[in-house]
Amino acid sequence: MTDSLNGKTALVTGGGSGIGQATAKLFGSRGANVVVADLNKEGGAETVKLIEADGGKKIQMRKI
Repeated sequence: MTDSLNGKTALVTGGGSGIGQATAKLFGSRGANVVVADLNKEGGAETVKLIEADGGKKIQMRKI
């Protein structure tokens, strides 16, 4: 993937599963700093791990 979002920050609500998780992973793979927000703390933490394992940049997870 390209770094088309390099230097940008994305806030993804519902990032712990489904479409939100896929979106967070895509943004991370494109170079964005990603803030993953979800009611499910474990799901959000898993998304963060997946992004970081794929070489994603600084990642944060917030329970909302």
